[in-house]
Amino acid sequence: MTHIINRLAPVVVILLSAILLAGCSGIFGNTPRDQADEAISNANESISEHNKLFDKARSTYADVKQQIEAGDDPSKEKDNITEAKNDLQEARTHLQDAKESLDTVDDLDVDPAVKEYANLLSEAMQNQLDAEAKEIEFYGILEEDPALENDREKALDLLSEVGDGYQKAEKTYGEAQELADSHPKLIEAN
Repeated sequence: MTHIINRLAPVVVILLSAILLAGCSGIFGNTPRDQADEAISNANESISEHNKLFDKARSTYADVKQQIEAGDDPSKEKDNITEAKNDLQEARTHLQDAKESLDTVDDLDVDPAVKEYANLLSEAMQNQLDAEAKEIEFYGILEEDPALENDREKALDLLSEVGDGYQKAEKTYGEAQELADSHPKLIEAN
């Protein structure tokens, strides 16, 4: 019996070493592709959280924008403006998390289409973050001067910049979607 245990000991050590090395090299689910999928999945979760808060903030934004463009006084919306600004700031943290998650894909050894998809999404998110920063600036003006007696032109310019920024983001999101659609086996909907 002692002879069998001695013979199995090297086999067990070899098997354990192979399992350890395989795990380190990615054979058991930690491949670059799995890492990319996880990064994209994590980004999607963060985007979902962002979108909930973003939609909430945008409904207030739409109401206030309509009042300003009509020349009305949005001062009675001051509490809603502050709440929308806070919601949008919180939403941005989720979008920044999503972007950071996607940025890790560029360093992985994956198909170039997966990298391009992640890069396009990251670019779209940056465009959106830039537009959201302008929108937060707009809310700041409204908080200080709800009737826009002194800053109406600046507010209108910001509204235009916000709209342009969101259009730019939407265009880039569309490019990412087209790429995903043209590579359905590589880039699956999560």
